Amino acid sequence: MSTAQDTAQDTAEYAPEHSPRLNWAEHAPEVYKAMIRLETAARKGLDPKLYELVKIRASQLNHCAFCLDMHTKDALAAGESVERIVQLAAWEESRHFYTGKELAAIELTEAITVLTDGFVPDEVYAKAAERFEEAELAQLIAAITVINAWNRFGVSTRMVPGHYQPGQYK
Repeated sequence: MSTAQDTAQDTAEYAPEHSPRLNWAEHAPEVYKAMIRLETAARKGLDPKLYELVKIRASQLNHCAFCLDMHTKDALAAGESVERIVQLAAWEESRHFYTGKELAAIELTEAITVLTDGFVPDEVYAKAAERFEEAELAQLIAAITVINAWNRFGVSTRMVPGHYQPGQYK
């Protein structure tokens, strides 16, 4: 027997799914292929969970729904917890969910993504440099830069979230 709440959920109307503005990968295939190569190179040597946390945080800041859909699913598939993904939006108040290294990466992600002062503050960079070897830090900066580029493609062309399957583009 169905309850009133079940019935209300069954009849709830969701907003219609929007259409993408442009399939940019189809119209700029060489750029897309170059981005895939850049993505592959940027992820080397980074912990998969840390990599996905960085991708999620940048995508939150850039309001890229498609990338949020993709990277939360990939993070879960990599063994990340729902709790840490949910708390990422409020990481400063939820520091106890993350390691010092992860916090340094998240803070660096914010500094690189939101360049309101026109630069990455020395203290933010110094925290990351304390936690990461130089080669790993270079890869982290590359990963942050790449997700910001993907976010801009996703937001400007209104890529549609909700259909991605974990690992689909790997």
